[in-house]
Amino acid sequence: MDDSREQFVEVLPQGSLEVMSPREVRRLQRTGAGSLHALFRSCALAVLSAGSNLDSATELLERHRDFDLQILQRDHGVTLALKNAPPQAFVDGKLVRGIAQLLFAVLRDIVFIDETVGFAPADRDSEDITQSVFDLLRNANALCFGRDPDMVVCWGGHAIGPEEYDYTKAVGYELGLRGLSICTGCGPGAMKGPMKGATIAHSKQRILNGRFLGITEPGIIAAEPPNPIVRELVIMPDMEKRLEAFVRVAHAIVIFPGGVGTLEELLFLVGILLHPDNADVDLPVVITGPAGAAAYLQRVDDFIGATLGPVAQARYVLAIDDSIGIGRLIRERVEQVTVSRREQRNAFFFNWRLRIDPEFQRPFVATHESMAQLELHRDLPPHRLAANLRRAFSGLVAGNIREDGIRAIQQHGPFEITGDPGLMAQLDSLLADCVAQGRMRLPGKPYEPCYRIVTA
Repeated sequence: MDDSREQFVEVLPQGSLEVMSPREVRRLQRTGAGSLHALFRSCALAVLSAGSNLDSATELLERHRDFDLQILQRDHGVTLALKNAPPQAFVDGKLVRGIAQLLFAVLRDIVFIDETVGFAPADRDSEDITQSVFDLLRNANALCFGRDPDMVVCWGGHAIGPEEYDYTKAVGYELGLRGLSICTGCGPGAMKGPMKGATIAHSKQRILNGRFLGITEPGIIAAEPPNPIVRELVIMPDMEKRLEAFVRVAHAIVIFPGGVGTLEELLFLVGILLHPDNADVDLPVVITGPAGAAAYLQRVDDFIGATLGPVAQARYVLAIDDSIGIGRLIRERVEQVTVSRREQRNAFFFNWRLRIDPEFQRPFVATHESMAQLELHRDLPPHRLAANLRRAFSGLVAGNIREDGIRAIQQHGPFEITGDPGLMAQLDSLLADCVAQGRMRLPGKPYEPCYRIVTA
């Protein structure tokens, strides 16, 4: 294996994109900063690094600077040639089949995004953005027409301890026993646990068509490589379309303990559910964790109440240490979702009725300027305040694990977040809890804050 890594190893297509046009191949072969080749290389490296103990895109790329890949046109179609790929991706010199499938899924999505919506942020109307999310999921065969609702989206941190990880497995097991499929951000921790539990449950129930869907985006995949249980992988062009994809395919959402990335997801979800047009949209949401995480989850609930009010808290159920009860509740609520979708003539596979405003859809690029200019004031309507709080947490995710965010912090120091004193006190306290509990980085790694709280 060690000798073969030094040579280019050709990999045949596995499940996706056996055929490409010469123009597509040329675009992917061009090298240089900001090129499509560089983007594909970083995403491919993340897939090949599944199981690594890194949570920094910059660190992963630095560690594998000698990794390279080429796209080759053969008579039978396209192949990938890999050089100096991470050794854990191979068994006896051959690429693991599941990794090969995910590798070509990455290629499929990058080609499609480049030819359609593009990777650069653009001002587009809400309907057009939603159509793009639909097109990307459809191209990836992630929309299953004719299948009854069964998709439970699970969110939570990649940097969680053993007790919380075991609890995510227990909940996933109870969901799987009840015939439910799992969608996560595809990475380790609370993204892997529910899938692992559901895998065992599906095996016991002899469920052969269970789904394990991972949805990610280029800026975060290197810090959260796909776990080995992911069978379907979809790359979205940015975080906002990734979040919209989650809520459009979800029939229920379970949120486990996590750090700023999980809080970003929670604020995105609560913010859109607060819109008056979504008052009658049936989307069950449960926030849960083991007994040891009760104080932290109560702190998150208090933060939502203090910033967005009781109406926001009413859009989810907070349940502690009750995996069986959550399995039953989600199964019951998914059946209700099935009935309501039929009554409203809303598709099972994509929630068209959910109203998402452009402020939740347009990409937020975290810079020192954009973070400092966020409006964080109590006099904003709750759904607008939620949108800006979501952006603040998105910036913290960038500063913690995204390559561009990490480099910006290294060059210019921490991001500054400014707002009402009371609001900033709530935010500062919540973030301090995340730092103290090791929710900002993987266990055992020191954390240098990428932010500074400033009162207006």
